[in-house]
Amino acid sequence: MSAPLVLVVDDDPKIAKVLSDYLLAAGYEVAHAADGKACVDIVRARDPACVLLDLNLPVMDGLEACKAIRRFSQVPIAMITARVDEIDRLLGLELGADDYICKPFSPREVVARVKALVRRSRAFPAGAPLLILDREALKATLRGKPVPLTAVEFRLLAALHAQPGRIFSRDQLLDAAHSKLHIAGDRSVDSHVRNLRRKLAAASAGFDPIRSVYGVGYSWEPPEDA
Repeated sequence: MSAPLVLVVDDDPKIAKVLSDYLLAAGYEVAHAADGKACVDIVRARDPACVLLDLNLPVMDGLEACKAIRRFSQVPIAMITARVDEIDRLLGLELGADDYICKPFSPREVVARVKALVRRSRAFPAGAPLLILDREALKATLRGKPVPLTAVEFRLLAALHAQPGRIFSRDQLLDAAHSKLHIAGDRSVDSHVRNLRRKLAAASAGFDPIRSVYGVGYSWEPPEDA
């Protein structure tokens, strides 16, 4: 069985070499790209087990490369960055990154993160159901990980998931939740959806398949390749 391929994407040759040396010593095969476009091309051609993707890259930056990769692949992506402000973190996760590694970093920590991402992706391979709902037990599993939900949150999720792309009004969602929340007004559903999104994101590194439709309500719209 061949060693898993890890793609290191960094335009700093010293950093790329250090990461490559540690990954090779850990038993991985390593490929290298120095810009975002080359990264996307290699992912498409070689289907790596994991991508270590620097944020600041020439030609195409890390966020754009991540977005491009997510159009055709669910390969685990760990973004490497010295830009630790919250906006960049959230933007990266919304585009489909699975993890963040902040500079300066320990190469051993990076290897440990890679092992965890590869292990998780193998435990939940492409083509497996994104979301599994146990309606009798009111339990949800997202990408193989349990999501702790209240009864109202579960029913809201089940209603959205049952009809992907349909936009539900707040009143329709409250009816689906079989809840007395109408007493508090239809805006009370926003609080429950907000909690639901937070729990889904926590279970799957920022993944959020619920779309807000301003002035109307919400819909379930996961990526086409999810």
